[in-house]
Amino acid sequence: MGFDSSEPEQRSRLRSALSAAHISTGDLWLYYFGIGGSVGEYEVEAYLQGLLSLPELQRDLLAMAANELFTGQSGHRAPYSDEFGTDDPPADPPGPEDPA
Repeated sequence: MGFDSSEPEQRSRLRSALSAAHISTGDLWLYYFGIGGSVGEYEVEAYLQGLLSLPELQRDLLAMAANELFTGQSGHRAPYSDEFGTDDPPADPPGPEDPA
């Protein structure tokens, strides 16, 4: 599984927010796992270090866990994957149907 174009930025901003809020990888993982995350603590640590790619859903669950842990701490927020632009070309609009 390769990195998508927004993954490095999403990871970097998550890591920065965690550091500023003094939240450990272990605390993040425990909360993430409790809300349905499916990768282990080792994989979360590898992801945060840029050594492992995670699917969009798992990255968004990490962001959700972090944001819930940040509750009450102003200024800290982890972005979700849909907050980044996409490099994919726009889909062609549907054309008129062929006459019968």
